[in-house]
Amino acid sequence: MTSKHPDTRRPKQGERPSARSGATAPSPQPLADELRPGQSIELLKELHILTREGKLNQDSRRKLKQVYHLYQFIEKLLLELPQQGRAPSTTGDTSADTSPAGLTLADHGAGKSYLGFILYDLFFRQQAQGHIYGIETRSELVEKSQALASRLGFERMSFLNLTVAESTASSRLPEHIDVVTALHACDSATDDAIAFGLQKRARVMVLVPCCQAEVARVLSQHKALSLSRTPLAELWRHPLHTREMGSQITNVLRCLYLEACGYQVTVTELVGWEHSMKNELIIARYTGARKRASAERLHNLLSEFGLLSLLHTRFTSLPDNAVPPLSGELV
Repeated sequence: MTSKHPDTRRPKQGERPSARSGATAPSPQPLADELRPGQSIELLKELHILTREGKLNQDSRRKLKQVYHLYQFIEKLLLELPQQGRAPSTTGDTSADTSPAGLTLADHGAGKSYLGFILYDLFFRQQAQGHIYGIETRSELVEKSQALASRLGFERMSFLNLTVAESTASSRLPEHIDVVTALHACDSATDDAIAFGLQKRARVMVLVPCCQAEVARVLSQHKALSLSRTPLAELWRHPLHTREMGSQITNVLRCLYLEACGYQVTVTELVGWEHSMKNELIIARYTGARKRASAERLHNLLSEFGLLSLLHTRFTSLPDNAVPPLSGELV
């Protein structure tokens, strides 16, 4: 039997009051519950992650969650780095190294530099040394980032209006970079970031690839010949499958390349798929152990999928890169 008396039971601690009680529902969780300890509120407002009133909307909450999740990975790596060794110079000469004191990090395709600013605010700002370089092709974003860093007093941040490829040879960057990041660097920009990391003897690379189209284009060019020589070509006969296969093969080749160049590679998800479809996170730590087997497998995959034309453009640091294609191989 249903009681006719009003519900006057007091809610237990932590329990949401009953709507029938007439009690006011508790206010949303404090903003502090969603931010990292020590996070600058003013920075998040400047980045338009927080509104002027200091609130988060749903889109900003999703963006902040992605950046924080990536920050957790990078923070752990930064804390490990002082105990690790530097990757050797490609020439073997370290006497002319003019890298600044402390850890150095280059963020490629920085955009509005959400990642760089949050890394500086939560980690580098607490350090006596260290420097972050944001590399971006859109000059207006570089200017805005420079102005924001100046306003906030983030003195050990620099922003360069360069492509990833241009940055490799730029005198505006030190000869050595400890950490290379590339968050959603589109298509071959991730490969350029890897080339930059190898040239700069990076101890860690943190990559979230995006829109891998280069391999898909090569697969499409040789599709008819591939179908005649191997049933595997059915995996990319249709355009949608070509795009998906191209993306998968691209990242597999990148991982093999990094292993062949002396890195230990981990591949995982960045965040849940409900937040982003561009969700593959590649973390490469330099160990110095160059894997000959990885180089051989990379070369075999290029041959099998008709991608040997990429050997001298994307995988130039392989020890046997000068090996000519075998008779009958696609180039």
